[in-house]
Amino acid sequence: MTKPAASLASLLPQLWHRPLPPPPLLPRALYSSSPLLTTHRRTPRHRLRVSPTTHLDAVAAARATRAADPVEALTATSYPAYDRLLPCPSKDDPPRIEHLVAREDEVAGDFISRSLNLPPMYVADLIKFGAVYYALVAPQPPPYAAPEHVRIFREVTEPSLLRRRASIKGKTVREAQKTFRVTDPSQRLEAGTYLRVHVHPKRFPRCYEIDWKSRVVATTDDFVVLNKPAATSVGGATDNIEESCVVFTSRALGLASPLMTTHQIDNCSEGCVVLSKTKEFCSVFHGLIREKQVKKVYLALTTEPVSPGIITHYMRPLNRAPRLVSEDHIERWHLCQMEILDCKKVPWPKPLITKVHKVDNCGWPKQEAAYECKINLMTGKTHQIRAQLAAIGAPIVGDSAYMTGAIAAMADPSINPYGRASLNYSSEEEKAAAVEAWVACHGKEPKSVIGLQASEISWDHEGEHHYYKAGVPWWRQDAVESDLV
Repeated sequence: MTKPAASLASLLPQLWHRPLPPPPLLPRALYSSSPLLTTHRRTPRHRLRVSPTTHLDAVAAARATRAADPVEALTATSYPAYDRLLPCPSKDDPPRIEHLVAREDEVAGDFISRSLNLPPMYVADLIKFGAVYYALVAPQPPPYAAPEHVRIFREVTEPSLLRRRASIKGKTVREAQKTFRVTDPSQRLEAGTYLRVHVHPKRFPRCYEIDWKSRVVATTDDFVVLNKPAATSVGGATDNIEESCVVFTSRALGLASPLMTTHQIDNCSEGCVVLSKTKEFCSVFHGLIREKQVKKVYLALTTEPVSPGIITHYMRPLNRAPRLVSEDHIERWHLCQMEILDCKKVPWPKPLITKVHKVDNCGWPKQEAAYECKINLMTGKTHQIRAQLAAIGAPIVGDSAYMTGAIAAMADPSINPYGRASLNYSSEEEKAAAVEAWVACHGKEPKSVIGLQASEISWDHEGEHHYYKAGVPWWRQDAVESDLV
């Protein structure tokens, strides 16, 4: 497609982000019907021209299939069909994030729809999903931004222009660049307002397959304990707060006010999570966690046996998978400790159950037996159990984020830059390059389920002992019993 000789904005590449290569046979388009800072891929028309009727037909067909199949029938629920415009695909679309700047006073929904050539109802759904953010002032371009990016940024943040904007009087530039979610398509945008639009939000199809009431372990005046299903998010993603455990559980229980998260477990894990009904209990539970008064016991299905006892590592304080851990103390790295209470040999999950749960074997060479470990989590860092078990050569079944690294380290123990047999690097730069190479090769987050369950959670509060336990872990279930068929 040739570039239209129109406004300056129509010639601008995508703001602030490195461009992603387009998929095969999908042309890259550079166009705009209004002054903005963006470039985007033209999404195939069949993705955009979706009607609620089309999706309802798909839902009806799926339910008819379930009714005809006794195994599928086990997962049928009485919840109303998902009748919004934005259908839930079985696979996520490629990431697509657009960055816009309004050059005149605008209505958010109309501006995004016109600028990105998206149907207004699609844009309304993105806003409902929490996939659209705004800031009063555009963020500083990153070092790799093109000169044109920098020029436009300076143009829209010129001091004399900012001084005329009443909305940012009394604010520092940093305060004005803070992002907030757009919550209504009719929200007014002042000229100069920056928008970030996640056109392809991360989706959680599993939410529509679950009988959520059956997953509730306990409910009180203050909280709900949920046996969280795998392949779901407790509180939602950055670009999707709609498809989450808190939203679907709140609806299933008919609660007037939505539940609130008090702690997290990974999307690919299942098991006990505590959801709060009140802000007061949220504060209480967070305090109990800080004081280490909440005890969590996990079951992990590992590929190799693990000896009972305390395992200690230090985790790199960087929010990026795979999380790197070291047996040696490193300044400012987080202490990670867990206690292996028991480890017993069990059969490797049967092919039918792994197929039902979409378990990734990740190329693990031995699949005759697995090992069920009971773990007392002493510190609670993100991915801690997964990273620590992989570091000792016993990764969790199905964990594509860490098992591939464990397999690589089995073939060459020196390849892990923080492993037991890592190389002696000649400089910090050489080690940093090795770390980046390691991270680039591994860390693919599982799309479905891994062998990890938050099996038990307990705490004491105001003289009362609370203890809750999840159901049978997926690897011990028969395929017909599973709710992921």
